[in-house]
Amino acid sequence: MTRREVVVTGLGATTPLGGDVASTWEAMVAGRSGVSALTQEWAAQLPVRIAAQMKVDPSEVLDRVKLRRLDRSEAAALIAAHQAWTDAGLVDAGVDGERLAVVVGTGIGGAVTLLNQDDILEASGPRKVSPHTVPMLMPNGPAAWVGLELGAKAGVHAPTSACATGAEAIAWALDILRAGRADVAVAGGTEAVIHPLPIAGFASMRAMSTRNDDPEGASRPFDKARDGFVLGEGSGAIVLETEEHAKARGARVYARLAGAAMTSDGYDIVQPDPEGHGTVRAMRAALRDADVAASDIMHVNAHATSTAVGDLAEIFALRRAQVSNAVVTSTKSMTGHLLGAAGAVESIATILAVYHGIVPPTINLDDPDDELTLDVAAHKARYLDIPAALNDSFGFGGHNAVLVFTRS
Repeated sequence: MTRREVVVTGLGATTPLGGDVASTWEAMVAGRSGVSALTQEWAAQLPVRIAAQMKVDPSEVLDRVKLRRLDRSEAAALIAAHQAWTDAGLVDAGVDGERLAVVVGTGIGGAVTLLNQDDILEASGPRKVSPHTVPMLMPNGPAAWVGLELGAKAGVHAPTSACATGAEAIAWALDILRAGRADVAVAGGTEAVIHPLPIAGFASMRAMSTRNDDPEGASRPFDKARDGFVLGEGSGAIVLETEEHAKARGARVYARLAGAAMTSDGYDIVQPDPEGHGTVRAMRAALRDADVAASDIMHVNAHATSTAVGDLAEIFALRRAQVSNAVVTSTKSMTGHLLGAAGAVESIATILAVYHGIVPPTINLDDPDDELTLDVAAHKARYLDIPAALNDSFGFGGHNAVLVFTRS
C-alpha cells in the first residue's frame, strides 16, 4: 500500500515570547528572552526566583466563566488549538468529526489545581472544594477540552512522557493519520506549573538555574557557564492532515511531517544515558522513517535545556547520528523549558524555520562548551535553505522523540 503523506496546515501557540505564533516567532528570530523575575510573594522564599511566564495571560483571551472550569494548562491548550484550527482554515470547513483526532499531552498536568484545591480543603473544609477539581487536574483534561471544542470523534489521546510529551503527541498523530483512522489531527502539548512546589522540587534536584540576578541570561544551552534550565509555561498545537485531504480543500501547507521515531533509554529515571544510545536510535529511526539521509538535515532544533549533562549527551548523539551539516539552535535559550509543551512549541519553530529559511538564534552562548563541535546559530538568526530539519525532545524516564520536517 502507498503510505499516506502527512502535512502541516495550521499552527497555534501561547508562549513566554508571545500570545500567538506570529509574535512568538518574531521574538525568536530577534533573539529576545521571555525569562523574568518572579514577583509573586511566594517566590521570595525560593532558591529559584525566575521563570518564563506566558506573555499573554489566558485571562486576556478566555472569558472568566470558562476559566473557572479550566486548569491553566487546559486554558493554554485551548488557546493554542483554536489558533491552529483557525490558521488552518478549518473553522467553517465542515470537517467530519469522525475523521478528526486530537493528541494533546502534558508532562505534569493540573498540579496547580491540585495544590490550590488542597489549600482550600485544609483551610475551609471539603464543601469549599471546587466541583470542577477532578476535570481540571486530570492529565487528559487538555486533550479532552480540545476534543470537545472541536468535535473530535476519531479519538482523543493524552500522552504523558515528561519533556518529550509534545513531540510524542505529534508522532502519535502521524501514526493515526498514516493508519487511516483520521484525515485531520490536532496535536501538541501544554504545561503551566509555575508554582512553589514544582520549582522547589526541581531546585532540590539542582536542575534549575539560580541566576536570579540575571533572568534573561539564565537559560544558556551549550555555554560553559550553564547551571540548569529555566521553568517556562505555555502551549503549542499544530494541525496535521493527510496530503490528500489538504490538497482537496486547497489548504496552505507549511511543511511535511516526513518521519518520527520514539525510543527509551532504559537507563535512569532522571539522568539521560551519557552515551546517548537511545537518542541515537531515535534519530536514526526517524531519518529512516522519513527516507532522509543524515547529511540532508540542514537544521536541528535541539532539546538542549541548559543542563550540564543533557546538553553534552545531545551533542554526542548528534555526532554519532552523523548529522554533520546542520545548523543547530536551542530556542529554550529564549522560552525557557516548557516541559510537556516544549516539543510542540519547538516543532512550530522547526516548521517555520523550514518554511521561511530562517534558523532562530541560541542566545546567551558566550563561551561555548569545549565539546561543542556543532555549528550553532549563536546570538543571531541564520538565513539558509532548509530542505529537511530535525526536532529533538527528551524527557525524564528516558523518553526520546525525534521528528523530521521537510519542505512541502
